[in-house]
Amino acid sequence: MKNTQNSDINQNLEDDLLPEYDFDYTKAHPNRFAPKIKEKTITVTLESDVAKVFTTSEEVNQALRAILSAIPQK
Repeated sequence: MKNTQNSDINQNLEDDLLPEYDFDYTKAHPNRFAPKIKEKTITVTLESDVAKVFTTSEEVNQALRAILSAIPQK
């Protein structure tokens, strides 16, 4: 069988992309392959100068807990 390429398949993919897509989040399903996270996790972006000092999340959490312990409780 001879390999022939369909001209429709060879179209440039950029021609098919719209500038914006409306995603219906009500039809979304959770990712069954994502690991199950038991605790609520919050992502925080550090500035580059701070990230040079604190290279792991454990270091950041330890510093924040030290600051929290110094704040007087109401």
